[in-house]
Amino acid sequence: MDKSTHNTRFIPATATREGAGVTVFRTIGTSALRNYDPFLMLDHISSNNPADYIAGFPSHPHRGFITFTYMLDGQMIHQDSMGNTGNLGPGSAQWMKAASGIIHSEMPKQENSLLRGFQLWINLPAAHKMDRPEYLEYAASAFPVVNTSDYTLKVLIGNYADTFAPIRDDITEVSFFDVQVLPGRSFQLHAPTNCSGFLYPYEGAGQLNGSNVASQTLVIADIEDNPVEFTAGSQGARFLAVHGKPINEPIVQYGPFVMNTREEIEQAKKDYESNQFVRDQAWIYQGK
Repeated sequence: MDKSTHNTRFIPATATREGAGVTVFRTIGTSALRNYDPFLMLDHISSNNPADYIAGFPSHPHRGFITFTYMLDGQMIHQDSMGNTGNLGPGSAQWMKAASGIIHSEMPKQENSLLRGFQLWINLPAAHKMDRPEYLEYAASAFPVVNTSDYTLKVLIGNYADTFAPIRDDITEVSFFDVQVLPGRSFQLHAPTNCSGFLYPYEGAGQLNGSNVASQTLVIADIEDNPVEFTAGSQGARFLAVHGKPINEPIVQYGPFVMNTREEIEQAKKDYESNQFVRDQAWIYQGK
């Protein structure tokens, strides 16, 4: 292995049952990678069998972090304890800053049996864990696409080549791109200083700086000092390219509660059990 891939890690997705029995393919948030600061979990839903997902994710709480949901195929219906509703269709996305607390449900709506999408959990620093919640939802047409002769890149969070997504966050400084590379062509990913970054191929395969990368495998590389080059195989490739700013604080997690201390977790449990969990109404934006 050459020097440029010396610190590269490859983490295959693990099939996991979540919600009421939904099969997800998880990379971050497993025994192989508990978290990757500031990222807490990455789930990939991909099935044409309704039995794998139709039970959905009935009402459940979140506190202390952000969820970002990006749909590729099918629909996901959102409802929460404050009366907000949303319908994520193909290409649309939802940014839900749970912060002090949200209780919500996510229920798939079958469409030609195929359901594909992602959910990324992003940690919040201690100073913002009890912020007022925020809920942002955007249709597919709201996200700009960068086109080149080698690849197309959809900008979902942050910015790329002076192209800005409608979702930006100054706290986590996360960027999230959906990249499709033509057969035999390449894409280079750079990241700002002091960032954590990964790639997650979900269609096709290729090579990262000369090392083979299979589909549904999370790739962590030192993109800060050594920009990585992904070259698609003969069928082309499509992958997520994500980076964000580490928080460097203790992480104490109990299911859907992510705080800094055990005492804060116990308080979250008490708040939920005593119906005092939702403290603030969410700031809502539903874009087109």
